[in-house]
Order: sequence, then C-alpha cells, then structure tokens
Amino acid sequence: MSQSESVTTTRRGKVLEVTLNRPPVNAIDAATSMELYQAFRTLQDDDGLLIGIITGTGDRAFSAGWDLKAVAAADSLEDMEGEESPGGFAGLTEFWDLHKPVIAAVNGFAIGGGFELALCGDIILAAEHAEFWLPEMERGFLASAGAIQRLPRRIPYNVAMDLFFTGRHMTADEAKHWGLIKEVLPADQLMDRTRELADQLSEGAPLALQAMKAIMPAIMNLPIDEAMRATKRGNSGVPVFEAMTDSEDAMEGPRAFAEKRKPNWKGR
Repeated sequence: MSQSESVTTTRRGKVLEVTLNRPPVNAIDAATSMELYQAFRTLQDDDGLLIGIITGTGDRAFSAGWDLKAVAAADSLEDMEGEESPGGFAGLTEFWDLHKPVIAAVNGFAIGGGFELALCGDIILAAEHAEFWLPEMERGFLASAGAIQRLPRRIPYNVAMDLFFTGRHMTADEAKHWGLIKEVLPADQLMDRTRELADQLSEGAPLALQAMKAIMPAIMNLPIDEAMRATKRGNSGVPVFEAMTDSEDAMEGPRAFAEKRKPNWKGR
C-alpha cells in the first residue's frame, strides 16, 4: 500500500486499487489530479498490473468533483485548466494511452467532475445510495472535462441533455436502467463485488485486455464495414491491437483450450 495526502493505492495481485482520500467529499484539486495521474501511470507502466479500480473513501461521496474553493481562488477557468495533470482533470479524463481496464466503484454521490471521473471507468458499479448529477450549468460553465463528450455515448442523447440542462440527480437505479452502470449493490457489498470482478478480468490475456480497451474508441463510431476492415491485422493503426494479433498469447489460448489446461499468458 502507498498513501499520499490525497490518494491511496493498494496492490492486490494484478489489480491496483486507487482511492480518493479527501474527506468529507473527496473533492479534486490540481495536486490531487496529479496524484491520480501518477497512480494510473503506475497501472499502465507496470507489466504486473492488469486492472485498475477507482473509488472514494467513506460512504458519503465518490467525489464532489472540482474543489470549488480552489476554483474560487483562481483568476479564471483557464488558470485552473493550466494546472491540470498530463492525464487531464482527475488524472484520468484525458489519459489517452491508458490501455488497461478501469472499474469505477461509486460509493456515494458523484457530482460534476466526480461524475466525469466515474465515466472514465470501462465498467461502473455503484452503491444503492449513489447519485449522479452535473450542476455545472448553474455554476456558469459546462461539464467539459468529459461529461459532454462521453455521457451521450453511454446513455440516450435526450437523457444526457436533460441531465446537462437541469442538473437533476440521477439515482443509481436510473443509471442502471439506462445502461450506464453494470450493477447496483448494497454499500457493504460494493468493494467485495468490485474486487471479485477485477480478479475475474485479470485472468484474461494481458495484451487482449489492453487491445479491447484501445480498439473500441477507434471503431465504435465507424460504419460496420469500416469497423470490420479496421480490425483486420495490419489495418487498425492501434499498436497494442496489432501486437496482440502477432503475439504468442494469441496462440496460447487455443492451445490451452485444446489441451484442457489453463493458459499460461506471457503478455507477448
């Protein structure tokens, strides 16, 4: 385990748990964004780590987003943006070369930038009492650190626009209804279930896990015929996808199946 002032990381086998540790509401300032980025940089760079988890300390808040006291002390939003980490707000919203899956365990309310951080999760699980909302409109700006870019791709457009314009609270059950969340769980079961899922994913072939995460943004908005062509060997333009197609592991999986044994993944 490692712990900084604002972020705690715990390594469990092939899984790295990253916990926002700024009670009472886990708000995020520039320093916290950098610490989060460094944690997820470790996830990406360490070959022994395959899956990340992001959550918040306590049971009240996943994250309240931007630390509004820090925002109020700045001269302009441009000044705040200039203090962001290389991974963008919260160290993750613009971490484009992070190719390892991340599970978001939303343990309480996710407001504004906290909602945007949750949207960085490839899979989202939430406690029953969790709520999601975007109050930026009433603050005089837009949820432009990932929400307006990602949310309409994850839920119906009109639902996303309603959330943007009204700033209303969306419950965990509603979020699951729209397909944003995989599971809604009692608060005392959230982390156990998240860890169970992370352990399950970590049994996959390392390059295949990374290739899945990397290829999806490249093809999801393409016509089907173009997406099919883009996933032929040599056509994707996605290095980790190409590495997977030529890897030893791509042959190890079928061989292990034929020999009725567990695969011995090498990550190459």
